[in-house]
Amino acid sequence: MTVPTDTASLQELMRGCEEVLREEELIEKLKKGKPLRIKAGFDPTAPDLHLGHTVLINKLRQFQDQGHHVMFLIGDFTGLIGDPTGKNVTRKPLTAEQIAQNAETYKEQVFKILDPDKTEVCFNSTWFNALGAAGMIKLAARHTVARMLERDDFKKRYANNQPIAIHEFLYPLVQGYDSVAMKADVELGGTDQKFNLLVGRELQKEEGQSPQVVMMVPILEGLDGVQKMSKSLNNYIGVSDSPSDMFGKIMSISDELMWRYFELLSFRPLSEIADFKAQVDNGANPRDIKFELAKEIIARFHNQQAADEALAEFIARFQKGAMPSDIEEKTVSSIDGKIAIANLLKEAGLVSSTSDAMRMIKQGAAKIEGEKISDTKLQIMSGTVQIYQVGKRKFAKVTVN
Repeated sequence: MTVPTDTASLQELMRGCEEVLREEELIEKLKKGKPLRIKAGFDPTAPDLHLGHTVLINKLRQFQDQGHHVMFLIGDFTGLIGDPTGKNVTRKPLTAEQIAQNAETYKEQVFKILDPDKTEVCFNSTWFNALGAAGMIKLAARHTVARMLERDDFKKRYANNQPIAIHEFLYPLVQGYDSVAMKADVELGGTDQKFNLLVGRELQKEEGQSPQVVMMVPILEGLDGVQKMSKSLNNYIGVSDSPSDMFGKIMSISDELMWRYFELLSFRPLSEIADFKAQVDNGANPRDIKFELAKEIIARFHNQQAADEALAEFIARFQKGAMPSDIEEKTVSSIDGKIAIANLLKEAGLVSSTSDAMRMIKQGAAKIEGEKISDTKLQIMSGTVQIYQVGKRKFAKVTVN
């Protein structure tokens, strides 16, 4: 099977990359017209995946669409070590049972993007169990402590007299050896993985292999357009979010950030995105272009019907004042037959704290059955079932026990 070697195909593969080491090597590999072996590794820590996590998986899909051999590596062995990248403390390793459970979760999530029939799923315990203790010692001998301390997070922890466990030094070597075992032509990773990715190149050279090209993707900004997408910062779009929540969150991003999301999250050709920009420059409403982004992403993680329904619901809710059709039902407990409105909003998950609830009420952003709440001391009686709303997107049908 041959793969495309034209400039447009190369631009598609390079799209959104923060850094490529080395670009000229990638061009030389592609010129041969043969499918490349594309590697990306994921330790099965079973995070609540959000769109920021999918930037790397999207890049795998772009290679896959051009006919390259995609290898999705589940680090069931490296998970036993615990990735120290970006950590200022020693990371607690996973148990074998946790890894097995989480590996299944990963496969369910990534195959919403990758074609399962064209993806080779690998487990690095396959070669590390065979390597054994003697082989691991030989591997450890191939790097010095001084070289490891060049890594930014290790350097900072050492300077601050924070502990670094010996097994953490093994992680970059183990990740690098994965590339040797898999004979990777290209490894994809985040910008925070640069040290580890380059170790793979070094080990491949020592093994007489052609060193892999390293392609690093950026960290995606969250809904605020400033900080990285993170659940803890509450600026994320979850892969498992409902279609209506996904749609509302995507529509909340700025018009400028929309193009960043198109670049890193959309599978549309660059030419089509350029056409969208031209339409906006010529007077088209950016909102309508954002509709297209929202529908594409929702169709990927749900289906096209869900995307179309989410659009219709969004228009009805925000342009006609209607309520969503999939309001989550919650139950809260009263004390002596009643509950303060601020406590109810907090217990229903509509606000983060009672003080936040009070602020939203004073701003006129909290409603019961579509009517603004004006009394911050309002008491809700046991047995009532009503729809509560905070802001434009948060709704809950709450039963008071």
